[in-house]
Amino acid sequence: MVGDVINGDGHAAARAIDAMRRGWPIAVGPLRLLAVETADAERLGRFDPTEAADLLISAGRAGTLKLSNQLAAADPDAPVLVARAPWIDMAAAVALADPQFDLATPLKGPFRALPLTHGDAAAAGLRLARIAGLLPAFFVGGSGAVEASVTAADIVAHEDPARLAIATRARLPVAGAEHAEIVAFRSPDSADEHIALVIGQPDGRPPLVRLHSECLTGDVLGSLKCDCGPQLHAAIHAIADTGWGVLLYLRQEGRGIGLVNKLRAYALQDQGFDTVDANTRLGFAIDARDFGVAGRMLTLLGQDRVRLLTNNPAKVAGLTAAGVEVVERVPHHLPPNPHNERYLATKRDRTGHQF
Repeated sequence: MVGDVINGDGHAAARAIDAMRRGWPIAVGPLRLLAVETADAERLGRFDPTEAADLLISAGRAGTLKLSNQLAAADPDAPVLVARAPWIDMAAAVALADPQFDLATPLKGPFRALPLTHGDAAAAGLRLARIAGLLPAFFVGGSGAVEASVTAADIVAHEDPARLAIATRARLPVAGAEHAEIVAFRSPDSADEHIALVIGQPDGRPPLVRLHSECLTGDVLGSLKCDCGPQLHAAIHAIADTGWGVLLYLRQEGRGIGLVNKLRAYALQDQGFDTVDANTRLGFAIDARDFGVAGRMLTLLGQDRVRLLTNNPAKVAGLTAAGVEVVERVPHHLPPNPHNERYLATKRDRTGHQF
């Protein structure tokens, strides 16, 4: 991993992400890829004039199409190559990639899986799509020019938390904590800017720390589907009450899958799936967040021993792996409402949260 980071070029990955979002084809190692979500019929025609490009999707999505064996289905992130049938045009590819349309657009099928000869490059391509906040689905092959080329090592370098640095800081009184300072963190290759709210002054004790992942719907709009907004404000008050601590606001919306994909997961939840199954059907991990980023932020703030305000053991493990000692886990539980009872039960029963 260290060697990959040293040899990789995070700027190359950033260029490839930008190209994908614009609907331009890219190369990942030997594979030429066109993202299904941002393509259209014209772009597809230029990329694949012979209509022979196969499709690359995740095992999580392939499982819903009866294309993955039990071993592949156990890893929803794994790549699966689907043979291009004559009837798979742009519209059919979008329906194949996005499970929220399954009820409205019954898929024709049957689909046929093909042997995957460049598995590592295919997995890296799907990873890059997830980083970009796009559905992990591509046309593969084509003969048109590509706009950016990237390697697996470049993608690893792009995600390296060590590239994160403090950009600026300023005093910021907030409701519940008038004596607070805001600290902004930025990576040279990512548009995400993480924030720390330092409340009070260091007093020799390990700070009370809360890792809060961005939630536009909960934090800003007051969504009742989750408990994010109340948790955010309760954490600020808890830190202020204890005297000093740090709230880390991580730009990892929707457990790391991004805002648009989180809303797609909401659409699937409306069809009866819980949060875990909705994420995997979309081709994402159950929890795609990177808590190494939080570890890096705390290290830059000079804090390597913390009391962690969380119900999630994965956060404890993530900080520990990043070199930050968690001396105490402090539970952070708020009462449910009728709209988020199932969500909280899923966190307890399927993702190991300890209330």
